[in-house]
Amino acid sequence: MAAATACRLAAVCRQFQSVVKISFPNKAQYSSHTLVNYHSCLQRQNYNLFRFSRPEHARLLHTSASRWGLEEFFDLPENWGETTVKSGSPWTVKQLRAKSNEDLHKLWYVLLKEKNMLHTIEQEAKRQCVQMPSPERIKKVERSMRRLDVVVREREDSLRLLQTGQEKGRPGEWRRNIFGKTFWYRFREHPIPWYMNRLYKRKRFYTPSFVAPYTRLSLEKHLRSKARRERKEKQNQKKLTEVFSKKTAQA
Repeated sequence: MAAATACRLAAVCRQFQSVVKISFPNKAQYSSHTLVNYHSCLQRQNYNLFRFSRPEHARLLHTSASRWGLEEFFDLPENWGETTVKSGSPWTVKQLRAKSNEDLHKLWYVLLKEKNMLHTIEQEAKRQCVQMPSPERIKKVERSMRRLDVVVREREDSLRLLQTGQEKGRPGEWRRNIFGKTFWYRFREHPIPWYMNRLYKRKRFYTPSFVAPYTRLSLEKHLRSKARRERKEKQNQKKLTEVFSKKTAQA
C-alpha cells in the first residue's frame, strides 16, 4: 500500500517538474527584460492606434467655449441695469423656410439657450422685485421656436407624403368620448373587424345627450380660470412696475 502511494506521488512530482521549470539567474534577468520590452511595445502600439484613429485637432467631447461658463445664463454685462434692451423681430416662417435642415438645427439650440437666459433674468428680476428689462423678448423667442417647429413638421409631412402618400405619420380623425371631450384618435390595425371587436366597442366614441349641459359648464369653467389667470398676471406686472418706479424715484 505504501509502495503504491509512493509511486503515485513520484509520478505527480515528475509531471509538476515537467510543467514548471526553474530558470537560471541570467535567464530570469533576460526574461524580465523581454517582458518590459513587450509592455513598452504594447503601450506604443496602443498610443499609435489612438493617435491615428482621431485627429489631433479634434476633441472627444464638444462643449462650449472654455471662456464661458454660467455667464451664458445671464445677459451681456452692458445690458445690466438697463430698463430696455434692443432686440430684433422674431423669425418669420418665410425666413425659416429658406434655411437648410442643418441651419434650422443650429438655430433651434441658439433659441433654446436664449430662452433659458431670458427665464433666468425673469426669475432674478422677480427675486429682486424689479421689472425685467424688455420682457417681450421671451415671447419673441417662443414665437420663433414655434414657427421653426412648424417648418420642420412641414418638411417631414412633405417627405412622408412623397414616400408613402400619407400626410400624417399615423392617420386618424377627431372624435368625441362619452364625456363630450374632443380628441385626436389615431387609427391602428386590428386582426378582426371593428363590429366584432369587443374592446373597440367599449371605447364608446359618442356623447350622450344628457352630457351636453355639463360640456358647456366645463367650457365656462375653463374660460373663467383663463380670465382669472390673465387678470392675476396683469396685477403682478402692475405691482412690479410700481415697485420699480418707487426704487428709481428714491435713487
